[in-house]
Amino acid sequence: MNPGKVAVLLGGKSAEREISLMSGTGVLKALRAKGVDAHAFDPAERDLFELKREGYARCFIALHGRGGEDGTVQGALEVLGVPYTGSGVLGSALAMDKLRCKLLWRAEGLPTPPHESLHAGSDLPAVAKRLGMPLVVKPVSEGSSFGVTKVYETGALDEAYALAVNYDRAVMAEKLIEGPEYTASIVDDAALPLIRIEAPQGNYDYQNKYFTDDTKYLCPCGLPAPKEEALKALALQAFKLAGCTGWGRIDLMLDAKGDPWLLEVNTSPGMTGHSLVPMAARATGLSYEDLCVKILGGAHVG
Repeated sequence: MNPGKVAVLLGGKSAEREISLMSGTGVLKALRAKGVDAHAFDPAERDLFELKREGYARCFIALHGRGGEDGTVQGALEVLGVPYTGSGVLGSALAMDKLRCKLLWRAEGLPTPPHESLHAGSDLPAVAKRLGMPLVVKPVSEGSSFGVTKVYETGALDEAYALAVNYDRAVMAEKLIEGPEYTASIVDDAALPLIRIEAPQGNYDYQNKYFTDDTKYLCPCGLPAPKEEALKALALQAFKLAGCTGWGRIDLMLDAKGDPWLLEVNTSPGMTGHSLVPMAARATGLSYEDLCVKILGGAHVG
C-alpha cells in the first residue's frame, strides 16, 4: 500500500487530549516504521484546511472525545475530500451520544442497561426508584471515564450529577451492572477476540485505564467458545446498528445470570501501551505496526 502523505490527527481540545497525544504518537511511530510518510497534525494548533493545502492524501484519526470523535472532524474532512479512518459522520456522532445510541439499541431489542437523562430539575430520588439502585451517573458525550460516578445511595446522586455536568450539559443515569467486564475490538468490520478486564475493586477509571499496571487484561477471556462467539456477534450487531464502520470497540458486561449488557461504543479507541484494540489484535498475530497500517488502509470519504 502506498497511502501517500498521511496526517495523524492527535491532541485536539477535548478532556481526552492527553490520551490522544499518547495514542497519536504511538500511531505516528508505527506508521513511520512501516515506511509511511506520516506527520503529526494537532487540530487544536492548526487549521484543518492546511491538510488540503499541504497535500495530505489521507488522515489517521487518533483524536478522542468531542471535537474529534463526534462527527465534527469527520464532516470537515468530507468537505475537504480527504479520506479518514474510522466511522463516518453519523456513526461517530451517534456513538459519542451515549443516550441516543442506547435508545436505538433498545428500540431494536438489543440489551443495554435501563437509563434516563438527567437535568437540573430532575427528581433524583424518583429516578433512583424507577431504575433501581445502584446507578452509574455519567456525562452523555464524554470518554475515558471522565465525570463518571457509581452511586450506591440515593443521597449521593446530587454530588454525582454535579460532577458529571461539569463535563457535559447532557447527563444520564443508568442501572449499574455488577459482573465481569469485557470489550470487543472491531477491525475491518470483524470482531477480534474478547478481552476480560479486571480492574482493582472493579473500578476501571481513568487512572486504572492508562496510568497503572494494576488492571488485568485477560485474552483469551476465559469464556466458553460458543459464549464468546455469541458476544462477538452481539457487539458487531450493535456496532453496525449505530452506523459505525471500519474499526472501533464495544464495551459490555455480564450480570450475575451471565446475561450480556451493552455499555457503549468507541469509534476512535485508544492506541496507547495500555489500549485494548492493539491487545486484541496481538492475540490474532497482528502487530501494533501492522494494525495501524490495516486501519489506515480503510480510510474513506463518506
